[in-house]
Amino acid sequence: MDFTISPVIVDYRDRIADFVETHLLPLEGDPLAWDAHENIAAGPLSDMRQKARDAGLWCLQLSPENGGAGLGKVGMAVTYEAMNRSVFGPVVFNSAAPDDGNMMMLDALGTPEQKTRWLAPIADGRVRSAFAMTEPHPGGGSDPGMMQTWARRDGDDYVVNGNKWFITGAEDAAHFVLVARTSDDARRGHTAFLFHKDDPGWEIVRRIPIMGPEEHGGHCELRFDGLRIPRENILLEEGRGLKVTQTRLGPARLTHCMRWLGLSKRCVEIAVEYAQRREGFGTRLADRESVQLMLGDLAMQIEVGRMLVMKAAWEIDQGGYAQKEVSMAKIHVANLLHKAADVGIQINGARGYSKDTVLEWIYRYARQARLVDGADEVHKMLLNRHLENQRSAFWTWQTGS
Repeated sequence: MDFTISPVIVDYRDRIADFVETHLLPLEGDPLAWDAHENIAAGPLSDMRQKARDAGLWCLQLSPENGGAGLGKVGMAVTYEAMNRSVFGPVVFNSAAPDDGNMMMLDALGTPEQKTRWLAPIADGRVRSAFAMTEPHPGGGSDPGMMQTWARRDGDDYVVNGNKWFITGAEDAAHFVLVARTSDDARRGHTAFLFHKDDPGWEIVRRIPIMGPEEHGGHCELRFDGLRIPRENILLEEGRGLKVTQTRLGPARLTHCMRWLGLSKRCVEIAVEYAQRREGFGTRLADRESVQLMLGDLAMQIEVGRMLVMKAAWEIDQGGYAQKEVSMAKIHVANLLHKAADVGIQINGARGYSKDTVLEWIYRYARQARLVDGADEVHKMLLNRHLENQRSAFWTWQTGS
């Protein structure tokens, strides 16, 4: 692959970097800019989103015909990393989960009518969305074969009964994507549906408290008790729910990694700045070999993560699925984020443990990274499956004609 990025991507990256420096980093220091769940509050978010629109930095990931810039995954890797130098960044540019993955999925799979009704309002920033798949025990998590939520055909409608939980953004969402079982077929037994928050027959049972800061709308438990969904709200077609899930979750895992690299670099930035000015026993922290080893190793691990992410992004842009590349990136960058926050806190000492920096925010947020969109162990099992099937071909390079 060619690691050269185009002038268009460079321009977007530089303008995003300037926006983050000028508008978002100062906003992080304003206590009034935060909501009760430790995210950017509604008022400042609305103001910043308008500024992002005015700057031409809105929804870059979508195709031009659906309101985006059509950057592709390589362009997203570069720009998303720049966005998440600030913890407020992704949502300001309309590139935050779960809307990000939902929009790309609808962009790829939705009918023209579905894009007008379900995608356009999210892309415009008028509504938020959620993706409802994960279930409490004994239902499905990483294994969709365990799914207990059913959508049974009744004339031209499907009637849904079951439970979902840890559904990100559900409390603030208007548009939902629901994956439910429609038959016992192992491959073609799941279907993806679209529904609106005002449709009767379902409820939010609770917003689940978590250890870290929350996305807007939290992580919620849902109950479905007779929700009726018309046939035209099926995404793709009946029985293709696993295809829909694959289309959404693969790129979504990778975009998580893109954003986490930005947060990891922010941790290094805060650590380096403090180490260069903090002295103890007549020596700057930056001059101590132990600190140099920590920062040097972290810099290397971030670069490894960037290479893994870029390789996966390039593979997807070439038309591939990049399944093992995405899994490797997901494992590495998820663990890297936690390490970066931990090292940043260690170098900053008590300051890092306080709320004087965003390090403690990132540290608490980082623990979820090894769980969301597939736990580390699940991805390692998938990599082993690829290894068993491919043997030495697991490690290959693309060859030219």
